[in-house]
Amino acid sequence: MLGKLTIDALPFYSDIALGGALIIVFGVLGVVALITWLGQWRYLWTEWLTSLDHKKIGIMYVTLALIMLVRGFIDAMMMRTQQAVALDSHGYLPPDHFDQIFTSHATIMVFFVAMPFLVGLFNVVVPQQIGARGVAFPFMNSVSLWLTASGAALVMISLVIGEFSTAGWSAYPPYSEAQFSPGVGVDYWIWAILVSGVGSMLTGINFLVTIVKRRAPGMRLMMMPLFTWSALCTSILIVFAFPALTVAAALLGLDRYLGMHFFTDGDGGNVKNYINLFWIWGHPAVYILLLPAFGVYSEVVATFSGRRLFGYESLVYATAVTAVLSLSVWLHHFFTMGASPDVNAFFGRVAPLIAVPAGVTIFDWLFTMYRGRVQFSVPMLFTLGFIVTFVIGGMTGVLLAVAPVNYLMQNTTFLVAHFHNMMIPGALFGYLAGYQYWFPKAFGFRLEEKWGRRAFWAWIVGFYLAFVPLYILGFMGMPQRLERYYVAGWQPYLIVAEFGALFILCGITFLAIQLAVSIRDRAALAVSTGEPWNGRTLEWATASPPAAYNFAVVPHVHGIDAWWAMKQAGTAGHRPARFHDIIMPDDSSAGVVLGAMSFVFAFAMVWQIWWLVAVGGLGMFAAVLSQTFRDHAEHRIPASEVEAIENRRTMAPALAPGAPT
Repeated sequence: MLGKLTIDALPFYSDIALGGALIIVFGVLGVVALITWLGQWRYLWTEWLTSLDHKKIGIMYVTLALIMLVRGFIDAMMMRTQQAVALDSHGYLPPDHFDQIFTSHATIMVFFVAMPFLVGLFNVVVPQQIGARGVAFPFMNSVSLWLTASGAALVMISLVIGEFSTAGWSAYPPYSEAQFSPGVGVDYWIWAILVSGVGSMLTGINFLVTIVKRRAPGMRLMMMPLFTWSALCTSILIVFAFPALTVAAALLGLDRYLGMHFFTDGDGGNVKNYINLFWIWGHPAVYILLLPAFGVYSEVVATFSGRRLFGYESLVYATAVTAVLSLSVWLHHFFTMGASPDVNAFFGRVAPLIAVPAGVTIFDWLFTMYRGRVQFSVPMLFTLGFIVTFVIGGMTGVLLAVAPVNYLMQNTTFLVAHFHNMMIPGALFGYLAGYQYWFPKAFGFRLEEKWGRRAFWAWIVGFYLAFVPLYILGFMGMPQRLERYYVAGWQPYLIVAEFGALFILCGITFLAIQLAVSIRDRAALAVSTGEPWNGRTLEWATASPPAAYNFAVVPHVHGIDAWWAMKQAGTAGHRPARFHDIIMPDDSSAGVVLGAMSFVFAFAMVWQIWWLVAVGGLGMFAAVLSQTFRDHAEHRIPASEVEAIENRRTMAPALAPGAPT
């Protein structure tokens, strides 16, 4: 009846695991109780969960990312603490639990923090930057969100029922095969990746079509803001790269479920096929996460320097070249696998080239700031912190692209430090800068600056303390993922890394305090003009927050930095002679139901509860079918209502440009 699910699936194997499970359970029950007590279920369902408004979907994506950031950081904190105290001892974590933690930490941070965060920013900003009233496929957008949330829920429930994978976030065979990992941990990983991967794939298709087909009249490709360019290149990478990961996870699942031998060397398979498939996705994935952050930095640098971006065309080409090169250098992740000398030589020569467009990008930002009126706001602080810190990550990346050095550093903490050097300043700082920069666009009030500055300094100090010691330990030969060790010289560096994690904890706490203080003081922090930063791009041409339709009249674009040009010409904020009816998509519950049923289906597959598999499969089919046969999936907003909405906008006259372009 319940397949492999028994009472033994509860986390009684570790007091710490049991405590974490109880926190998850009581946390969910607490949220449910709070919403019930406030009587907000109907509001939540009608205004948010079933909404096809891309802005609300974006906010829900970012909310998911921040929640999972807390969970992922708890895992990181537990690992740092274990390694700080595990000299000549077992520490406080059982080995199997430690292995689950390093797998879940990486899986969460890549798939359920970084991906939702960047997609959330895309949803909030990109349609407005290109002068569109919405995305190309609104329902697909909702499905993408709820499939991603379903994948995140699978990771979270593994803490309560069963266990998560111990095979690492890359799930290399043979350890991830059923012979060596007979439990359900790898199955949780497979289904979380498959479900969320489909959601990411749909997102890539959606934004690729949106940017290509929905731009405002006159906006040629070489007039698009850099953030939109980064979204376009990222969407292309998603479309090309994610199928490889989906195939790799699906074939691994067939090995486990049906006894096939795609990746079992002794039975006709080849484990190298899995490694190649994984990194065909994995290397572009690094730039899927980095390029949107680079787009954020470009917008922030231009706005807070009061100047048009220096070398706009070179920035566009650098972004595109980075995307192309990211698809062609995956093998430098496994020079030690045993490929032929010619193959290693080719990838060894090509891999360092990807540093060139990154260097061009950083120099363009520096030249933009040169003689600009730089304002050291919180988004700008995160940008400057990135520029300084990313240089280290770039140098170590070029170092690792050299095959002999890669052989020396293989599987050491040097790799851990380098990867985090790319992901924290390179990606997460960018998302946090975008969160700070576009928060008033989404909610109509700014985030409080004092706590934002404190959060930045805690993050930057914490990063250096947490990961510079890991570079040193890598040179000293410390392998990654050690649950215990016997070299006394390593411990001082690991204790310093523990203090770095504590600083990052302060940074996360300060962000939470900043949000609470900003909500409390939202009247004082309100954005009455619609734009708090004297912005340059079209998203600031609308109210903050915008109406559901974004633009009452779709703007005509005549150059780069369209909103800045309108302000210079004195045409910003001009009302049209007359308004027209606007067609908008109806809300739909099918996306939520599809996400929920995909969770039921995947959970049932993990535990091989076949009747529940049927229920989940039929539920998914019914949800798609119900949406397919909706005859009236749109509604008309009359011109009179549009005019009334626009009359309620409190747009003050636009600020005059304060710096040369």
